[in-house]
Amino acid sequence: MKNYISQVMKKFPEAEYNVCKLEQGYERLKRENMTEEDILQALTKAAVELTQETEPKWEYIGARFLYMKFEKRLKTELAKRGIESFYEKIQYLTKEGLYGSYILENYSEEEILEAESYMKPERNNLFNYSGLDLLLNRYVIQTHDHIKLETPQEMYMGIALHLAMKEMKDKMKWVKKFYDMLSKQEVTMATPTLSNARKPYHQLSSCFIDVVPDSLEGIYRSIDNFAKVSKFGGGMGMYFGKVRATGSTIRGFEGAAGGVIRWIRLVNDTAVAVDQLGVRQGAAAVYLDVWHRDLPEFLQLRTNNGDDRMKAHDIFPAVCYPDLFWKMAKEDLEQKWHLMCPHEIFMVKGWRLEDCYGEEWEEKYRQCIEDERIKKRSITIKEIVRMVLKSAAETGTPFTFNRDTVNRANPNGHKGMIYCSNLCTEIAQNMQETESISTEIKTKDGETVVVTTTKPGDFVVCNLASLSLGHLSVEDKKYMKDIVGTAVRALDNVIDLNFYPVPYAQITNQKYRGIGLGVSGYHHLLAKKNILWESEEHLKFADELFEMINYFTVLASADLAEEKGTYQFFEGSDWHTGAYFEKRNYVSKEWKELEYKVRNTGMRNGYLLAAAPTSSTSILAGTTAGLDPVMKKFFMEEKKGSMLPRVAPDLSLDTYYYYRNAHNIDQSFSVKACGVRQRHIDQAQSLNLYITNNYTLRQLFHLYVEAWEAGVKTIYYVRSKSLEVEECESCAS
Repeated sequence: MKNYISQVMKKFPEAEYNVCKLEQGYERLKRENMTEEDILQALTKAAVELTQETEPKWEYIGARFLYMKFEKRLKTELAKRGIESFYEKIQYLTKEGLYGSYILENYSEEEILEAESYMKPERNNLFNYSGLDLLLNRYVIQTHDHIKLETPQEMYMGIALHLAMKEMKDKMKWVKKFYDMLSKQEVTMATPTLSNARKPYHQLSSCFIDVVPDSLEGIYRSIDNFAKVSKFGGGMGMYFGKVRATGSTIRGFEGAAGGVIRWIRLVNDTAVAVDQLGVRQGAAAVYLDVWHRDLPEFLQLRTNNGDDRMKAHDIFPAVCYPDLFWKMAKEDLEQKWHLMCPHEIFMVKGWRLEDCYGEEWEEKYRQCIEDERIKKRSITIKEIVRMVLKSAAETGTPFTFNRDTVNRANPNGHKGMIYCSNLCTEIAQNMQETESISTEIKTKDGETVVVTTTKPGDFVVCNLASLSLGHLSVEDKKYMKDIVGTAVRALDNVIDLNFYPVPYAQITNQKYRGIGLGVSGYHHLLAKKNILWESEEHLKFADELFEMINYFTVLASADLAEEKGTYQFFEGSDWHTGAYFEKRNYVSKEWKELEYKVRNTGMRNGYLLAAAPTSSTSILAGTTAGLDPVMKKFFMEEKKGSMLPRVAPDLSLDTYYYYRNAHNIDQSFSVKACGVRQRHIDQAQSLNLYITNNYTLRQLFHLYVEAWEAGVKTIYYVRSKSLEVEECESCAS
């Protein structure tokens, strides 16, 4: 026991750690006939128990003991299999079907041995206990009987080998750069990328978005697409705004349509049924416009009262709002709002109301109101707001999608429309429904086959990574340019290296080459900088930081376009015309020079920035989640029967004051900061609102209006102190 303690503690300052406390904790856990593994397990538990608010860094010592235990078991397993080198390990894992054969097909033995020389085992010391425990249990490669055969550094190297394998120039240079950014915890890739890169079924994307058509065939195709996406670990955003409302006509028969709720219940059942090999059930967000006639029932999907036949407790509802709704709500909540069926509007008017936004939408909405041929379900805005806020306070949903704000900022508006976002509300890319063309019976090789032809729409794919702000030297612009450029290149490579569950996703992804570079460790960085969340200094810092991140991201994509070619729809886009820069008031000399470069070289990626929640991967990196404030400075979380410490990163006397708990923060500052950042983020952000039991519905309503006025595109969860909401693991980038 003392030998293990001395091995671990020799690199920690004696003045900061009382070894006697560790020994006392071990004595309480000691029992007779303990094996080496039992001793290390007891030391790990003793160190974790010492992780208290005054001594948070014991979690790093707990991680060292945990790794010693893992390493001893790994050496035994490798010896059984006669594996000595990294190359031999890849050969074995490939033979066992745990690695994709493409790694050995794209790298020689010499290149893999070179890659092995890049690995830095000492970087395992960067993990705290929670991060290492999560990585070993969820991310490293295991056999079918749960024997772990991959170290954390080998995991990062395997991912790097995958991401760099199609590089035509300086391939090994990019292997090293990708490995370094991951292993130094400077950048985290999305959970599907970390989990599935290097594996046979390498589905690397977090989330997908589909427009559900208003036809029986189209609806079932969308549900089928969701099932296939869910099978490989992806989440889904589904826009139901085109589906006809309850009581609408079908083939001229009045009152025949069952409405969107029935179909959403099928999505719910699919999410439960396709449970990703029993690991977790599927996840989908369903979006509906605030003017859709089925809205009142939609807003009660997850609430606990009412007819259970009209419920869908396992999906996440989201509402799409035009500017007009918030304008009217701000002016007078007693005004009437009119709910209509999109199918009836199309049959009467010949155009679809959901296919436009802004002033055009407002004009057409008024035309629909005045047309007596279109049935209306008229209720006050106050009633809608009350239903939205009641559901938000009770269930954390519906999510919010401000469609006019999103579409005005769309850099590819010349090629389409953005109807909704994804499961975690950070993606905003062009969408279009898939159309059925024909079904024919043909003879092929003497066999009768049925051939169904479809015209693919825009089926959005989320390719995510996050800058770990708390681990970056954000003052060093040369360094930031390099790390952002490396992350953008890795994400761009994901597009070409991905396994796509449905072909529509591949077509869209390669047309727009959209990526979503975001951040984690936002509060971590503020605390290290001694910046209070509730301060004007925070808003100024956020503006400067995200303008810099955006600048280097645009530059990186332009450089890639020069090297590898531009995305298909660059011509006529806001990037090409310069409208992207004008809309954001980028007028400095540096921005003007970049605008000129973009016009001439093009852009590799049609979409660039999106800030995801990063719940799981922020734990891996030992930092705070996404753009959120910390829930608490310190708490113990029960997970699978054990207690895990959750400690604010770099918690010390210097940072303690700057870590204010999320529910104690004035949410107006979170909304303002989101608005400030939004100017520099071409897509959206996963913004959570944290409320206490003392919040009134009126206070919550004012936050929604304030967010709209600040230019916030989306709102994710409303997290009440008395409400436990489910974390999205698909988007944990």
